[in-house]
Amino acid sequence: MARILFSTMGSLGDLHPYIAVAKGLLERGHDAVIATNGEHRSSVESARVGFVETIPTASVQGDYQAAMERMLTARGGEEFLVRELVMPQLRETHQVVLEAATGVDLLVSQTLGMTVSIVAEQRRLPWVATLLTPMSLMSTCDPPLIPSAAWLFALRRLGPRFHRAAFAMGRKQVFAWEAPLHALRRELGVSALAGPALFDGQYSPYLNLALFDRALAAPQPDWPARTEITGNPVYDGEVDPDQLVEFRAFLAEGEAPLVFALGSLTVLVAGSFWEHAVSASVRLGRRAVLLTGPAQLGELPPGIRAFPYLPYSAVFPHAAAVVHQGGIGTLARAMRSGRPQVIVPLAFDQPDNAHRTAKLGVARVIPLRRLTATKLGRALECVLGEPRYEQAATRLAVELEAVDGAACAAERLIAMLA
Repeated sequence: MARILFSTMGSLGDLHPYIAVAKGLLERGHDAVIATNGEHRSSVESARVGFVETIPTASVQGDYQAAMERMLTARGGEEFLVRELVMPQLRETHQVVLEAATGVDLLVSQTLGMTVSIVAEQRRLPWVATLLTPMSLMSTCDPPLIPSAAWLFALRRLGPRFHRAAFAMGRKQVFAWEAPLHALRRELGVSALAGPALFDGQYSPYLNLALFDRALAAPQPDWPARTEITGNPVYDGEVDPDQLVEFRAFLAEGEAPLVFALGSLTVLVAGSFWEHAVSASVRLGRRAVLLTGPAQLGELPPGIRAFPYLPYSAVFPHAAAVVHQGGIGTLARAMRSGRPQVIVPLAFDQPDNAHRTAKLGVARVIPLRRLTATKLGRALECVLGEPRYEQAATRLAVELEAVDGAACAAERLIAMLA
């Protein structure tokens, strides 16, 4: 039996894929441990996966809500994430992962798990890098839509040479953000990275697993060596059975509802999204389910119900259409539901994920910052009224039905050990 340690940081979208892979390893007779934010303890332990606590993200800034608003809604959110949330906890995270690596056979990193390659060198262990989204690969042959440089995406027709030059400028900027990481590596006497950890410095010389669906991105000539696409390892999280019973009863009362969800992070900065969702649903004469997280909406019109959380796998397939933020975890479930989508991206990988999904013919896209009830209603009318969206969504769901990303990733990690 081998013991495999995963290191990740972030929202549930940055956690659930690793729980799915860890469970796949447990089913195959191996041991798995996840080192992550302290606030994710119950999510990991309820899945019967080993848990190691790194410093809670909330403790870095004190006011978690304010930090999320700064990261997601203000200019420079990417820099804030790296400089103010990741770098301050770097040394403590390194020490935690170093201690947790005792007796471990293989390490697995996520893009923000920047200390794994350090620990791997110190412990003389093999390690595997994982990439949750196409954007993480920063391909010049398939350039991503970067929210802070949307103008660059508009120039993608200029080709790889242009984007190599543009990304070179970005590398210099990101390298400066990561100064504490590179200083720590020098201090510990480990090798320097090939580049910024958010670019090529995150890749492993052993194996890189792209934990997303091939429908979103095909392999590119400039992807790192030894990169394999596994498909998305989907996982739903903890389920409240009473809420599920209530949802099923609501389903039985009428036609398929519209379903609105913003994942676990964007939901904290929803703004007027829920008001727009209710208004658009009423205008269209549609029933609706709102998955609101901690928000309290008060009294809702007849035919509209709010739930703090429901497993997406139990809800999305029963929707008339799914409206969501485009986070990779939410998107993976929406793509497997066979239902048309309206995506309202806000930050980070969401705009790029949304663009790629729209190219598949299953979704319309409206940036969350520009959303109004009228725009949302028109987009819903479009995806509900034009059969091509549902037809494309059905084809995509059938294609993904055969993809078990968790099993594929688990088997590749086991093969690495062999």
